[in-house]
Amino acid sequence: MRTLILLALAGLGAQLVDGSLGMAYGVTSTTLLLALGTNPAAASATVHLSEIGTTLMSGASHWRFGNVDWKVVARIGVPGAVGSFLGATVLSRLSTELAEPVMSLILLGLGVYVMSRFTLRGLPKGQLGKPLRKRFLAPLGLLAGFLDATGGGGWGPVGTPALLASGRMEPRKVIGSIDTSEFLVAVAASLGFLFSLGSQGLKWTWVLAFLLGGLVAAPIAAWLVRLVPPRVLGSAVGGIIVVTNVRTLLKSDWIAASGGLSTSVYVFLYALWAAALAYSIRAHRQERAAEAESAEERQPVSA
Repeated sequence: MRTLILLALAGLGAQLVDGSLGMAYGVTSTTLLLALGTNPAAASATVHLSEIGTTLMSGASHWRFGNVDWKVVARIGVPGAVGSFLGATVLSRLSTELAEPVMSLILLGLGVYVMSRFTLRGLPKGQLGKPLRKRFLAPLGLLAGFLDATGGGGWGPVGTPALLASGRMEPRKVIGSIDTSEFLVAVAASLGFLFSLGSQGLKWTWVLAFLLGGLVAAPIAAWLVRLVPPRVLGSAVGGIIVVTNVRTLLKSDWIAASGGLSTSVYVFLYALWAAALAYSIRAHRQERAAEAESAEERQPVSA
């Protein structure tokens, strides 16, 4: 029972972060299952089965709060489902140890770009509102879905920074659209795992625990993401991308950093992230004050 409560709380926390920042449910949940001794394929299958319910609730909540672009959902979600099914059925047992640090390096670059762009310049408006092309979304969805199934997580960490970096969508709509399209990815990956593995290694009580925790958090996260200013949200998302992928690189065979070095790097990164958030919050307040002052000046003076 203690394990089930822990899993439910982990599902709640992971979905709260995922629904607010557009990533981390799969990575967080899979890491916990692996720590409990679950084999990688069963861990990924457990997470994706629970995500069928959590992503459905999350998508409905984001839609209710106006955070979803349905064209983007269709154009990235369908290729994502294809990629996740292939990843689950064909490559779920193959090691991704070589590809993981390469992908983390690419995502780290995107994370640095997103955090610096939103922190220093705010929401980029030059491309805002312009449509995202299918030739960009389809390959992105295919790759993100494939990595999501083989690694137990990856849909958000790949899709969210790529869409944010395009500068064509508000952060809340990026997060809402990524979370909503993930329902298709979760269904396809689950079918792939069930076809290739059956129910071997699956514990349905664990799936249910993750599901219940995620269902509680999904509407709260969709509400929160609407309230957070775009500039602050962009800095927050960029920071978690940077920290997550630096962690992967430090643990990879490329670096194999010692505990002391890793701790020093994490302290520096968290301090930098906190400074970026503080700067974004202060800049947002200054922008609001300037807008209010400008609005007062434009009001006609009564006789």
